[in-house]
Amino acid sequence: MQETSVCRICDGEVTEFIDFGKQPLADRFVAPGSSAPEMFYRLAVGSCSTCTMVQLLEEVPRESMFHEEYPYHSSGSSRMREHFAATAQRFIDTELTGPDPFIVELGSNDGIMLGTVAKAGIRHLGVEPSGGVADLAAAHGVRVRKDFFEESTAADVRATDGPADVIFAANTLSHIPYMDSVLRGVTTLLAPNGVFVFEDPYFADIVRKTSFDQIYDEHFYFFTARSIQEMAARNGLELVDVERLPVHGGEVRYTLARAGARQPTPAVADLLAEEKSVQLTERHTLEGFQRSVLKTRDDLVKLLRELRDSGKVVAGYGATAKSATVLNYCGIDSDLISYVSDSTPAKQGRVTPGTHIPVVSPEAFADDYPDYAVLFAWNHAEEILAKEEAFQKAGGRWIRYVPEVHLA
Repeated sequence: MQETSVCRICDGEVTEFIDFGKQPLADRFVAPGSSAPEMFYRLAVGSCSTCTMVQLLEEVPRESMFHEEYPYHSSGSSRMREHFAATAQRFIDTELTGPDPFIVELGSNDGIMLGTVAKAGIRHLGVEPSGGVADLAAAHGVRVRKDFFEESTAADVRATDGPADVIFAANTLSHIPYMDSVLRGVTTLLAPNGVFVFEDPYFADIVRKTSFDQIYDEHFYFFTARSIQEMAARNGLELVDVERLPVHGGEVRYTLARAGARQPTPAVADLLAEEKSVQLTERHTLEGFQRSVLKTRDDLVKLLRELRDSGKVVAGYGATAKSATVLNYCGIDSDLISYVSDSTPAKQGRVTPGTHIPVVSPEAFADDYPDYAVLFAWNHAEEILAKEEAFQKAGGRWIRYVPEVHLA
């Protein structure tokens, strides 16, 4: 029976459309043989019949996900470094041109975006609850406040620094269940003609590509232009621009302003119309997505079992948060994948959440190439394939599962 719950945005009815079962914290890599208990929760997703917001049905405590040892570093990808440098420069050229401008980033991670702003001598502040990555940003000259952003945080920042011309967030807003407090904070901190700009995975791309691994504990919401428009209107804000982005498997950059402060661009109406035409959050579309996910799961497990039974060595590439959903939902452990290669030192020597597959360095991957490698970090495929040409030259094959299971 499909479970229902109350929408965290509008109090409407949220009806479940897919359940990935019990899942561990996606970024909690434990030491081999650790006796510390792992936290599991039910990863189920539903959509609101009123505001259409797609959301998780069960919330994981924020302190469990974002902590001193949080291992994700935004600057680990050259493509993302280029992306955020360009984003910062765009703000510098357009929104931060007045006298003594001020920009605040929510979830500033290791300072990948604000570093460019800091070098330009512009007043800035990163609000980052994960202490380890916040320290990295500070070491590179970025001003950081170690905190979660909510209404009280915003009031304190405004009292100290004044209003913000830009509030920015990348792959952060979708992580925050308590959106009411965040948006009250935005309206508290934002200058009269300021903008709140955020970019997150786009639900339409998740459905189109069957990229179900975008769904894990840290992603509480899955945005569409329609749901963001509804959310903004309930908080005195207005959706005034949208931009499709190719990063992370497909995102949208949303721009909000105070209601009536700016004229919405034609791109807003265009994306709303596109979502309506494909009936993005209608029940039959969501049921079709569920069927596609089941097929991907079955096809991937079948292929891995066939390779194991034929004596082939299969590894994983990229111990991503996304891979936790794939591995645990599909029941894939070290019997099917011998190890996972990852360039993040904090993950190496540990095991994957829930399934306990060893995580090794790229150097260990290259020392004795496997026959096949499952590309979990598929959103960085172009960068990885260029880096790992020697793997294919040695006869290795990539296993891809987005948008469907295939060999490359």
